[in-house]
Amino acid sequence: MSRRDIQPKGLGIVTFQIMAYVIAVAGVGLGIRFIFFGASVLREWSIDVTDGALLMCRRYGLLYLGLAIMFLLGRNAPPSDLRSAVCIGIGAGSALLAGNGFWEFRAGRVSRGIIGPAVVEAVVAAGFAWAYWNGVN
Repeated sequence: MSRRDIQPKGLGIVTFQIMAYVIAVAGVGLGIRFIFFGASVLREWSIDVTDGALLMCRRYGLLYLGLAIMFLLGRNAPPSDLRSAVCIGIGAGSALLAGNGFWEFRAGRVSRGIIGPAVVEAVVAAGFAWAYWNGVN
């Protein structure tokens, strides 16, 4: 019996292709925001706007743009070990980012501005887990 056989009917809404589109769009938005408006992100999280912090924002922005390109180009990838690894890797990374955001907020190192992104990261993690569980588009 495969994962597909035990999945409830009608719940296959979240597919890899949908998650790829979501990450592609979000990656472009986040990339542009971090590259050109990193100071606003830092202020939103109550982090001092320094040259070093802005440098890291620009670097993360470029990474987000790279992820956007990867997911846009790979959105139609058939089920494979690589696609499963992408779902698990990005899902786990998103879950870790969400956990880190809540942890840093609880420790008082960032403001409540981190809660929105952390919730979105948790939803992305759940989406990739669901896409992995679905297995096929």
